Amino acid sequence: MSDSNVRKALDEKHERNREQRIEAVKRWVAYIKSEPPEVWGPQQNAVVDDQLEAAQSVGTSAQHQQHVKESRRTSRP
Repeated sequence: MSDSNVRKALDEKHERNREQRIEAVKRWVAYIKSEPPEVWGPQQNAVVDDQLEAAQSVGTSAQHQQHVKESRRTSRP
């Protein structure tokens, strides 16, 4: 597979992933509109807490975090 074909396949995969994330957000919005905050609030808190814990456990350096932020800024269309 040539580099251009690899890049095209990767771009297509990213687009599919993006579309899946958007659909997941839409499902979550529909869910929180249909349920009271007492139901979905603790669920959302658990997800956020787990994400924060996972991010903190990685233990990346401040320099690496800055590098990632800068890379994302330059790679976005």
